[in-house]
Amino acid sequence: MKRTTINFLAIGCALALGNIFHAEAIDIKDFTLPTPWTQAALESETPLPEYPRPQMARDQWMNLNGMWEYMGGENTPDPVSATAAPAFTSKTEKIRVPYPPESELSGIARKGENRMWYKHTFTIPADWKGKKVLLNFGAVDRIASVFVNGKKAGSHTGGYDAFSIDITDYLKPGENTLVVGAYDPNDGKAPCGKNGPHGDYVFTSGIWQTVWLEPVGKEHISDIRLVPDLKNNRLEIVASSGNPQLKITAIADDGTREIAKKDGVSDAPLYLPVANPRLWSPDDPFLYNLTLQLKDKKGNIVDEVSSYFGMRSLELGKVDGTTRPLLNGEFVFNIGLLDQGYWPDGAFTAPTDEALLYDIELAKRAGFNVIRKHIKVEPQRWYYHCDRLGLMVWQDMPNLWEPDGQDSTAVRQQFRDELKVMIDQHKNSPSIVMWVPFNENWGTFDATEITDWVKNYDPTRLVNGLSGYNYAPGYRKAYGDPGNGDFVDLHHYGRIEPNAVPRPDDKRAASLGEFGGKGLFVRGHMWPVRNDAYEMMINKDQLTDTYVMMLNELEQMVRYFGLSTGIYTQTTDVEHEINGLVTYDRKVEKMDLDKVRQINQAVIESTRKK
Repeated sequence: MKRTTINFLAIGCALALGNIFHAEAIDIKDFTLPTPWTQAALESETPLPEYPRPQMARDQWMNLNGMWEYMGGENTPDPVSATAAPAFTSKTEKIRVPYPPESELSGIARKGENRMWYKHTFTIPADWKGKKVLLNFGAVDRIASVFVNGKKAGSHTGGYDAFSIDITDYLKPGENTLVVGAYDPNDGKAPCGKNGPHGDYVFTSGIWQTVWLEPVGKEHISDIRLVPDLKNNRLEIVASSGNPQLKITAIADDGTREIAKKDGVSDAPLYLPVANPRLWSPDDPFLYNLTLQLKDKKGNIVDEVSSYFGMRSLELGKVDGTTRPLLNGEFVFNIGLLDQGYWPDGAFTAPTDEALLYDIELAKRAGFNVIRKHIKVEPQRWYYHCDRLGLMVWQDMPNLWEPDGQDSTAVRQQFRDELKVMIDQHKNSPSIVMWVPFNENWGTFDATEITDWVKNYDPTRLVNGLSGYNYAPGYRKAYGDPGNGDFVDLHHYGRIEPNAVPRPDDKRAASLGEFGGKGLFVRGHMWPVRNDAYEMMINKDQLTDTYVMMLNELEQMVRYFGLSTGIYTQTTDVEHEINGLVTYDRKVEKMDLDKVRQINQAVIESTRKK
């Protein structure tokens, strides 16, 4: 989304007004703008209790979410250089994990915590005896140092990716103490998106996704790769354990019966036949169940994980001479929502899994077939919901802001490293159809080279190298059109007309990566800052009618000017931006969603090749 001077003023006000955030939001009446799920999050002894990794799930695990001890602020020790965990006194604060400390649901609700320390105790179940114990983090923003029973067990850098630490050697009988230090410099020199120094919304940091323990054997599956291959009616599987001497058995079923079983070896491709595959699409988001068993030389099962996969293909092709994106060999007009993933109660973290699901169901209910996840990487359950409900996902890479300083070599390499990790950790979701490395020239560098790298690294998906290259933030020279990838992508917030939309070329489809941005005031449901949008509407009817007219105009662009995609801004209001389908608290639908669904589906159907 294009950023404006008004946006800077609004976020400046949001950060300056200390009374927006309540130091101890322990009752729903203390919240600035509670959502329908705030109370459930407050009452939950274990917030977000669901298993967090649906595509590599194990039966045994322990969720560590809940109330932890907390210390934060500049006067606390530096988590990066610390060789020992700091002492926690009886007067330390309590924080509700995994909500970031800037959020009201955390119970802390202070702005801009750069140094954070968390403490929690746990006891290992008796039936885990003899097993390795992995400590898993969904995400910690941004540099984490982990101590178990006073000893440093590991560290991690990266604010959006999951990581695991083997803590077996640090455990003792009875109660164990876990201390996590987190440091987020908020300097724009790492992937941060809008959760950074030039971002439009509240800055957040620290633990913001689920923390859990998991027992595994000495030999266990550490990663899986699933690649559908429609040309050969098979699924390519690589199950990694670090020991290529071990065997892998893959078993797939369709929910009623076993459809395939194949043996292979660890750390090498295994090809599971899928005869007459039922294809995954937004109209029919069918998922196969998958079980992967790791076996020793005697054939004994030493580890087992459950997973799922979808069979679908993605490519560019010519339809009546026009370059189009093809899903399963068919052009399907991509009409989607720009989705920021922010919450008035949880900030970067959805209050509950039901809330996480709400935004996806909203898009589906309104007839959209795409969600563009905008410069944020969500918990893996978010992608699971898209997989099973049938929403195609354009996945943005969170941008950095300052790639040009004296430390540019290290800064740029960190971006590349985290881009690779994002792809690796979400490569198995059939819903993800596109990677978007850069947005609107924000911190953009080497876009042509990086676009090529992404395309080569994951040739099974489409790549939109620089969405909205016609916009630029103003603080540095724009990179412009990278000239490669699968899309010519422009952003436009005015009238939908021929001179405002991109044209396809011989090798790239045409994408309107952002449009719309129409706002509506809904009193009692707005964040307490200056509210704005690209254009204000008078009421719900006008906003709905304006959207319907834009879609009619988009249909003309698809038919006669080669447009293939359109992403409307946006799913929900977010703080000062009031251009969502629903309000920021998700309590008021600002458009007639039945009419939105009808026009979306009409345009999708009219643009199918008959």
